Amino acid sequence: MNRIFAILALAVVFAAQSASAQTLKTVKDRGMLNCGSNGTLAGFGLPDAQGKWTGLDVDSCRAIAAAIFGDANKVKFVPLSAKDRFTALQSGEVDLLARNTTWTSSRDTSLGLNFVGVNYYDGQGFMVRKTLKVNSALELNGASVCVQQGTTTELNLSDFFRARNMQAKTVTFATANEAIKAYDAGRCDAYTTDASGLYAERLRLANANDHIVLPEIISKEPLGPAVRHGDDQWFDVVKWTLNAMINAEELNITSKNIDEMTKSTNPDIKRFVGTEGNYGEQLGLGKDWAVNIIKHVGNYGEVFDRNVGAGSLLKIDRGLNKLWNKGGIQYAPPIR
Repeated sequence: MNRIFAILALAVVFAAQSASAQTLKTVKDRGMLNCGSNGTLAGFGLPDAQGKWTGLDVDSCRAIAAAIFGDANKVKFVPLSAKDRFTALQSGEVDLLARNTTWTSSRDTSLGLNFVGVNYYDGQGFMVRKTLKVNSALELNGASVCVQQGTTTELNLSDFFRARNMQAKTVTFATANEAIKAYDAGRCDAYTTDASGLYAERLRLANANDHIVLPEIISKEPLGPAVRHGDDQWFDVVKWTLNAMINAEELNITSKNIDEMTKSTNPDIKRFVGTEGNYGEQLGLGKDWAVNIIKHVGNYGEVFDRNVGAGSLLKIDRGLNKLWNKGGIQYAPPIR
């Protein structure tokens, strides 16, 4: 009787695995990953004049393509606004959403999304003109603030002022592009969005040096890629791609030394590069899935540096996004 139950249990597991493997199969059959990204935010998702996309979220998608195909260029980027991003994922227009999106309880449950992890720990802030002579967000009582509607940013703005019995004139816009243009034109005293976005948007202003980002961070904004509910295998592929990039930095595996690392005798590195164990196969990928991620895209530190950190125009300090053993909170479960 126990054997019968065991066989039935295995049958259920295999049936569930088969049913949940559709997105990975669809992507493989298509030969291309469809990635929903921003399209207007420097450092996270932005195409240049030649149509080449760059950004932290963009590299998250390229890493998934590298893990699946061994080719980081097999990605079609779909620019999505804040308003239509969730519908595009729910409808299947895109395979995943990597668009500087905050992980919240309602999005994780009522919208039918699964966030795979955090690729950027952020928080909301404010930008003002230096001529306003304001040094703190606490001095913004009575100010007009430009903000994008339909975002956690708009909700946090209301909470911040309400909790402190302060007044604000909220001026909302359908897109971030409209909001920052209105601020630059002088229609608002301040502009608010995620701090990373403030540094990116400041570059677009007519005179960037005339503006400062205030020191207060008024919210927690854990940003990360999301997939649809109901496909555990795809959830695992996207989640472990991010984990691989973080683990690679901790193991000092980079795009420059990855070939050398495939010869390592270190057990952690052997599991990572696929010379020990079958961790790639467990994901429905090849043994060299993690090698391809690092070879074609780089580890988390490399990706952070070139898109938003010291190697970028934004020059954002790693801060909380440093590894857990370097003073930050960025951390990934082990491959084993």
